Amino acid sequence: MSYTALYRNFRPLKFSEMVGQEHITRTLKNQLISDRVGHAYLFNGGRGTGKTTSAKILARAVNCLNMKDGEPCNECEICKEILNGSLTDVVEMDAASNNSVEDIRLIRDEVNFLPTKAKYRVYIIDEAHMLSTSAFNALLKTLEEPPEHVKFILATTEPQKLPTTILSRCQRFDFKKISEEDIIKRLKIICKEANIKIEESALKIIAILSEGHMRDAISILERCSQENSENITVEKVKDLVGLPSLEFINKLANGILEYDTVKSLKVIDEVINDGKDLYNYLWEVIKYFKDILVYKATNDLKLYSESEIEEIKKLADIAEKDRLLDIIYQLSELENDIKWSSQKTIMFQTGIIKVCRKSNIIGSDIEKRLQILENKLENINSENYVPEVKIEKPIISEKRVEVKKENNTSTVTGKTQEMWKKVIDNLKRNGKIRLYTALINTKINEINDLVWEVEFPNGLTSFNQRILEDVNNKNELIKEVFKVTGKEMHLKYKDTKNAPKLENTSSINDLGIDINIID
Repeated sequence: MSYTALYRNFRPLKFSEMVGQEHITRTLKNQLISDRVGHAYLFNGGRGTGKTTSAKILARAVNCLNMKDGEPCNECEICKEILNGSLTDVVEMDAASNNSVEDIRLIRDEVNFLPTKAKYRVYIIDEAHMLSTSAFNALLKTLEEPPEHVKFILATTEPQKLPTTILSRCQRFDFKKISEEDIIKRLKIICKEANIKIEESALKIIAILSEGHMRDAISILERCSQENSENITVEKVKDLVGLPSLEFINKLANGILEYDTVKSLKVIDEVINDGKDLYNYLWEVIKYFKDILVYKATNDLKLYSESEIEEIKKLADIAEKDRLLDIIYQLSELENDIKWSSQKTIMFQTGIIKVCRKSNIIGSDIEKRLQILENKLENINSENYVPEVKIEKPIISEKRVEVKKENNTSTVTGKTQEMWKKVIDNLKRNGKIRLYTALINTKINEINDLVWEVEFPNGLTSFNQRILEDVNNKNELIKEVFKVTGKEMHLKYKDTKNAPKLENTSSINDLGIDINIID
């Protein structure tokens, strides 16, 4: 007898056996009970979340001779024939390989014939987004007004690729990623029925690695179960999927936090020699730093043993939150660079060297800056608030000067401050956290109608300067200012704290006169 993969052997046969998609199964069962089943459905979601399984259960349920509470009996003649694939009234088509207009025209001709045995002829079109444009056009009329004895179920992972004319003709159900708890629950049932011995911690690792996809989780479990071992451990799971041990991850984290480039590169060499994939290794390192940050903020972590949590605690004690955030940002950028590079090892090593440089430390604490911002916002909202205006005194050069009297000197008004506050709030609301934290302490001076001067009372750090000089950040900031002011403002930056002190300066500035130096 041929071997059947675990995910096929343990595919749910009823809606009640599915996990993580109760919002969908409940609706489908209610439609079946009330006999209000639609003529066309679109099942959308990530891989391995139950789209095809639900389609097959629905196809059996609408044709079942003994349906009860919206569930197929799986015992009647119709259910059995659908399960073994011998009933021609239920057609499964893979649109990835049958995506031409001729394939759809064949379906369009078949729907005019009555089903041979079942009540309904059901067409399940998997990977529907792979159909060609002409195939979609050929399907439109049939999908909108099919004969009463025909049902269509389309499944796809990319609904945005489907024409809106198709989407509007279907009842859409969005399958969400399955939670780790539900995946573990289902894996325990499979292990019990398949007589697979596995540690609880190993199940948790499989659930995390599957990233919400049940089929991936079952496939990993199957690979682990084929090893000649009495019990599946965490180490066995990590070894089979190519993940480095926690020892290598902890060593690199230590090296980075200690700014030890030699130690960090030595760990990378050990990982390469051990045959581990660098991309997976980097993913684990990023996740490890995230866990250090979470532990530092909450003193709570899951999926780690007591000894492992003790190691994380040591790292959390020596690392500031800003430093951990900066490391996570830089390693995430490195991950994206490695993905498209043909020299992954070189990119990885140079990236780690960059992270180990002390110049990458964030200059100030984010929580402290947030508190300062809140205090300033309270002052702005106060009726008695008078904004402080600082006027830079000009340096008088020995060169010839042109004295020009103007009334549009640098000013700051309550309305301008309110607009600047709104710009900063919008950055936070849109998830531009690095740009937001770089600007939360700032004041604004209105030079003229088209120029704003951003003042940094606490100083402009090199880290914040890099953030503000980034092209994408510049464009984002200009866009937010335009949304608030309706103008394409030009922004200048002024470091008040570190500005050089001027001596023997003239009081001519008190007269409201601009000094233009002419070479």
